[in-house]
Amino acid sequence: MNFTKIANGQVEGFCLIRSVECKTGKNGEYLNLTLADKTGEINGKVWRYSAREHGEYENNQIVKVRGVIREFGGSDQLNIERIRPQLPEDDITLEDLVRTTGYSGEEMYNEIYNIASSFEDEDLKKLVITILDDRREALLYWPAAFKLHHALNGGLLMHTLSIVRLAEGVCKVYPFVDRDLLFAGAILHDIAKLEEFTVADTGIAEGYSVAGTLLGHLAMGAMTVSEYAKRLQINEKTAMLVEHMILSHHGEPEFGAAVRPLFLEAELLSELDLMDSRIFEMREAVSPLKPDQFTGRQWALNDRKLYHHARKALDDNVNLF
Repeated sequence: MNFTKIANGQVEGFCLIRSVECKTGKNGEYLNLTLADKTGEINGKVWRYSAREHGEYENNQIVKVRGVIREFGGSDQLNIERIRPQLPEDDITLEDLVRTTGYSGEEMYNEIYNIASSFEDEDLKKLVITILDDRREALLYWPAAFKLHHALNGGLLMHTLSIVRLAEGVCKVYPFVDRDLLFAGAILHDIAKLEEFTVADTGIAEGYSVAGTLLGHLAMGAMTVSEYAKRLQINEKTAMLVEHMILSHHGEPEFGAAVRPLFLEAELLSELDLMDSRIFEMREAVSPLKPDQFTGRQWALNDRKLYHHARKALDDNVNLF
C-alpha cells in the first residue's frame, strides 16, 4: 500500500474500501476492513469502534486513514487510529486508487474481436463474435476474479488476451493444433464470469452472484454457448467441443472442473489458463519484496513461500500488443 510515513511509526493515506464489516470481539465492536489502492490491499481494524465517533462506511467508498502497520498471522495489518470519508478538497478520484490493466478495455476488446473475425471456421466465428457483441459493455471493465488473478478493472479481457497470445505461440510450435477451436475456447472460457460476480462501476468485484455461487462460471459458460449455438444454428459437434473446453478448463475436479480435458485443444486451454493465472499471482506476491526476501505462505499457490531473486525488475507491463 502506498502510505505516507509520518511521526511515531504512523502512516496515512487515501484508500478504497473493498469490504467493511462491523464485528464484536472481547473488547466490544470493531470494524474489519479490506483497504486497497493501485499497489495492493491491506486488512485494517478500527478497534473499539463507535459509529458516532468514527463514522459509518460502505464498500467502494474512498477514505483517508491513519494508523500503525503491524504483522499479524504472517501478513500486514493496519491498526487504524483515525478514519474519515473523502472530502471535495482532497482532490482524489477513484481512478487514482483503482488498479487497471494498463490497456484500455476498447483496445483489448477490439484485438480479441479482430482475432475472432479471422477464424476460417464460420460457425466458430459467428458464435464468438455474436457473444462478444452482446457482452461488449461489461467486458470493457470486468475483472477476471473476486480476489485472485487479474482482479482488476479490465482484468477479464487482459486474462483472455494473454491466453490468446500464449495460444498463438503454441500453434506455431504445434501446427497440428486446431487454431480456431483453441482460440474460441480461450476467448469464451471465462465469459460467464460476467454473471458470476457482482461488480461495481470501479471494475472491482464486490462478491459472487446467486447464480455464480450455485452454478459457477464453468457450468454457466457451457450453458451460454449451448443457448447461442441453438439460436445461431451452429454445428452440434462444434458447439459441444467448445462447451467441453469451458467445462474442463480448470483441469481437475478438485479445482472445479466438471470433467477433465479429453482432447488436445481442451488440454492446452487448461494448461494455458493455469499458467497465466499463476504467473500473475506469483508476480503480484513477489513484486513488493526486497531482493532475497520470501513471501508469506501463498494459499492459492499450494501454500508455498516464494523467493524474490531480483535478477530482473517485475514492474514492466504485460506485452499484449
